[in-house]
Amino acid sequence: MTELQALLMGLLQGLTEYLPVSSSGHLTIASALFGIEGEENLTFTIAVHVATVLSTLVILWREIAWLLRGLVDTKAPLLSPERKYILAIVISMIPIGIVGVFFKDYVEAIFGSGLLIVGFSLIITAALLTMSYYARPRQKEEISLWQAFVIGLAQSIAVLPGLSRSGSTIATGLLLGVKKEKMAQFSFLMVIPPILGEALLSILEAAKDGAEAAVGGISMSALLIGFVAAFVSGCLACKWMVSIVKKGKLVYFGVYCAIVGSIILLSSIL
Repeated sequence: MTELQALLMGLLQGLTEYLPVSSSGHLTIASALFGIEGEENLTFTIAVHVATVLSTLVILWREIAWLLRGLVDTKAPLLSPERKYILAIVISMIPIGIVGVFFKDYVEAIFGSGLLIVGFSLIITAALLTMSYYARPRQKEEISLWQAFVIGLAQSIAVLPGLSRSGSTIATGLLLGVKKEKMAQFSFLMVIPPILGEALLSILEAAKDGAEAAVGGISMSALLIGFVAAFVSGCLACKWMVSIVKKGKLVYFGVYCAIVGSIILLSSIL
C-alpha cells in the first residue's frame, strides 16, 4: 500500500464510517481497485477504525463526560439516567461480542469473498434507510434496554461488508421509535467499546508474532497517513451526520447505496 493509497482510503473510511453507506463496503471496493489484499488490508482497516473511534471521542466529548460523571457520582440513584444509558450501551454490545468471540474467522473469510456480497449488502442498507424514512412509529423519550439489544443485533449483522453499521443501527432505532436526535448519538457511542476491544486483541495477537506481523507488511508512514486522514475526515463526518439524522435525510443515502450496490452486482455478474 502506497502513501497516496493510504491517504485516499483513510479519507474514505473517516467519511463513510459515520455516513450510512458502509465504510467496510467502500474499503473493500477501494482495496479491490488498488489490488490490496489479505493481512495488509486487515491491519489497515483496524487502524483506521480506531482513528474514527477517536474522532467520536473528540466530537462527542461532552456526552461522554456527562456519562462518566454520572457513573462515578456516589449521590446519584443506582439507575440514574447516565448509568441507565451506559447499561444500554453494554447490552447493545452483547450481540457483537458473541460474533467477535465465536464467529471471527467466518467474518474474516467473508471480507475476502469478493464484491458480490458488498453489492447485496448495499441494497439491504438502501432498503433499511428507506423503511426508516417512511415509517412513522410512536416515538419514545429514551432508549429502553430491549431496544438497545435489538439495535445491538443490527450492529452485529452489519459486520458484513456493504451493510452499513451506522445506517443499520440508526435505521433500526428509528423503526423502534427512538427519537432522531438521540439515535445518532447512541449509534456512535455504542461502537466505541467493540472497536477498541477488537483493536486491542489484534495488537496482542500481533505482538505474539513479532513487530513485522503487527503492521501486516504496511509501511509505518502509510499506516500513519491513513490513520490521520481517517481521524480528520471522521471528525467532520461525525458532526455532519448528527445534523443529517436530526433532519431525517437518510433516504438520500439509501438512493446512493441502491445505485452503487446495483452497479457492483451488475459488474460482478456480467
